[in-house]
Amino acid sequence: MTSTAPGPGRSPTRGRSARPGRRPPTLRRRESRAGLALVTPTLLVVVTVVGVPIAWTILLAFQRVRLATLRRTGLFGEFTLDNLDRVVHTPGFATTLWTTLLYSVGATCGSIVIGLVAALAVRRPLRGRTLVRASMLLPYVAPVVAVSFVWQVMLDPQLGIVNDWGRRFLGWDAPVPFLSQDSTALWTVIAFEAWRYFPFAFLFLLARLQAVPGELEEAARVDGATPTQRFRHILLPQLLPVTALLAVLRFIMTFTKFDDVYLLTGGAAGTEVVSVRVYQFLTARTDVGAAAAQAVVLAVVLLAFVAVYLRFFAGRRES
Repeated sequence: MTSTAPGPGRSPTRGRSARPGRRPPTLRRRESRAGLALVTPTLLVVVTVVGVPIAWTILLAFQRVRLATLRRTGLFGEFTLDNLDRVVHTPGFATTLWTTLLYSVGATCGSIVIGLVAALAVRRPLRGRTLVRASMLLPYVAPVVAVSFVWQVMLDPQLGIVNDWGRRFLGWDAPVPFLSQDSTALWTVIAFEAWRYFPFAFLFLLARLQAVPGELEEAARVDGATPTQRFRHILLPQLLPVTALLAVLRFIMTFTKFDDVYLLTGGAAGTEVVSVRVYQFLTARTDVGAAAAQAVVLAVVLLAFVAVYLRFFAGRRES
């Protein structure tokens, strides 16, 4: 029995690496493999938690599924377009969509405007600035159940402090039912949404304001520019990209909002948004297919708005 040993000056490793057709992995390939190995667990979690429910919702939107028959429904049943047709032609769909659009636009603009004012107010050094900045985050970090209950008590026609002050100092003849009157309920919910989420805009805008070079404002001040002119010609152009991004993010978040509206009014008094309508289809009518179809319609509307943003603003900003 004979054995072969590597000759002098030749190692087994070098002999194996010299096989034809096999090259050692490059540094970029090794980094790509390491990155893929690190990302894979997170990707699997996202696909399981987000992707699978979305795919199942789309499948349910095209099937006749009731809450009582959900357990016996397979993934690929009898597909139909009746759910979408019933959702679109149900009385009140256009009104609900318009209410959702008005609610989303109003709350988005309100939160950005309040956040901008707050950011401009605390961007300069002042006594207690850290405490003031921390207190501005309270509406955003407080539990929504707690803050909505506070607003309900505060706006109560009989016990609320707002109506009490209105009768004392503003001469109101009768209390105003802010959350149960058609003319005020939607605007009250919009005000609540703008107040609750203005800290989100405040953080983004304050960070961008602090990144603006102070020499620009100092030069404009020396040239005699007023505070309004400095804001219009120096600060506002710097804030436009961040503001546009905030507008898209807040619009998407508000358009799909459910808990704030439902806790304040339950969707009554002209405040029924699409997410509340989906909940009503699911619970009151026990129609899972129609609820899923309503959610798909909501997603399509959101995708249309995002496509418009990417088509117009993103291209203009890049140019």
